[in-house]
Amino acid sequence: MPVSSPAAWRCTVCGYIHRGPQPPDCCPVCGAAASEFETCKLPLETSAPAAQAPARRWRCLVCSYIHDGSQPPAECPTCGAASSEFEALAAEKDRTPARSSAGRVAIIGGGIAGLAAAEAVRKAAPDAAVTLLCKETELPYYRLNLTRYLAGEVKRSELPVHPESWYGEQRIELLRGTEVSRLDLTDSAVELRGGTRRQFDTFVLASGAHPFVPPLPGAQREGVISLRTLTDADRILAAARPGCRCVCIGGGLLGLETAGGLARRGVDVTVVESFGHLMPAQLDSNAGAFLARHVAAIGVKLRMAVHVKELTGDERIAGVRLEEGGAELPADLVILATGVRPNSHLARQAGLTVKKAVVVDNRLCSSHPRVFAAGDACEHLGVLYGNWFVAQYQGNIAGMNAAGLNVEFGGVPRSHALKVLGLDAFSVGQFTAPDGSYTVVAGERGGTYQSFVFHDNLLVGANLLGAGAPAAAAKQAIESKTDYSALLARRPSVADVAAHLSGR
Repeated sequence: MPVSSPAAWRCTVCGYIHRGPQPPDCCPVCGAAASEFETCKLPLETSAPAAQAPARRWRCLVCSYIHDGSQPPAECPTCGAASSEFEALAAEKDRTPARSSAGRVAIIGGGIAGLAAAEAVRKAAPDAAVTLLCKETELPYYRLNLTRYLAGEVKRSELPVHPESWYGEQRIELLRGTEVSRLDLTDSAVELRGGTRRQFDTFVLASGAHPFVPPLPGAQREGVISLRTLTDADRILAAARPGCRCVCIGGGLLGLETAGGLARRGVDVTVVESFGHLMPAQLDSNAGAFLARHVAAIGVKLRMAVHVKELTGDERIAGVRLEEGGAELPADLVILATGVRPNSHLARQAGLTVKKAVVVDNRLCSSHPRVFAAGDACEHLGVLYGNWFVAQYQGNIAGMNAAGLNVEFGGVPRSHALKVLGLDAFSVGQFTAPDGSYTVVAGERGGTYQSFVFHDNLLVGANLLGAGAPAAAAKQAIESKTDYSALLARRPSVADVAAHLSGR
């Protein structure tokens, strides 16, 4: 019978929920200190054993990537931050898993959510049989680095998260090039493409998302490509020779990173965006205008507030016709960067509750007690994060619960870091003011644009562009809910807020 919780504590870094009268010494998911926890009210359904302790870890202050090892990496593999931008996370006490075995666990999807789930199951249940089913033929890789691969910043050999030998050492069965065609929960089995069936006890759906292809005439012509997989990136590189005319449809994060990477290779790139400014999901209009000037300076052409009517050509793409005046942009290559949609067909066929994606509770459990979901495939409290780092955290929590533990995810602040264009661009939290009760301190200074949004004397969001902007400090201030009433009473300038965040 449910009872009331004496207290629930939420990690403000990764969203992990801890139950008890005090916060844990450090977060079992991301290693954050006890000071990073805030109280929250949640019903207690079951007691929550603490998770098994990881080895010593380091957290990137820019993007929150977690690195295991005695030293931080020379460079963050996901955002490129230097080793000086990492902080050491306190070692956790050893803890015993809730049970010694999770039986047979099937993890569907080889992205970061699936890989994190496999790692978490293995740590929590050493004798569990863990199978990771990957549709792609490559080793699980840093999908976030595909645009850096396009730009020539990382080599193809540097993309895999782990070498192939690691999976054998961890006793994780890795099935590459394996597509799951059906999830049969009545028989507790997965059916593979070709008819082979495998039975398991517990499942983690980490099937990710697929590119959204808008219903444009000509979208199926040769030379029209979406960037989602390493195979897609290789196809783009094969076509993107110097002098090639490329149109990127979509001025969001992926479209800009792709455009910037191809421009570095001598491609004639134009970005088409229907919104009035770049990266509308991450930047305010002033930040978008600042970024547009930078993008233009590195050789990327921009067409803002225009709409694509048709992709012209015969079998192969020849141009992009716009609705505005019928203008046509010549194109040898078109990149569709128009968003993604969750891969939810397996869940729907299996009878799971699906809205925008697989609906999960705080334990990331679906409507079936033995099926968990994480990453782009899951919807938590109505939110689809679409964020690599959140997918990693959710994979950890889903894996621990699949192994028999009982840990919870409470949501995390959204943040985005962009570096492939040579400009530090960062956004976090509520970076635009929805009404007059918010205070915005913004402006350009020293080759940077900085905007800080406050509400009830708390920093709730920020847009920061340019080297030296206090991105890590702003993110920590939002997560720690620091009171800035004294600072705001002085009607501070952008320089004042930046100096205060930096401890000067």
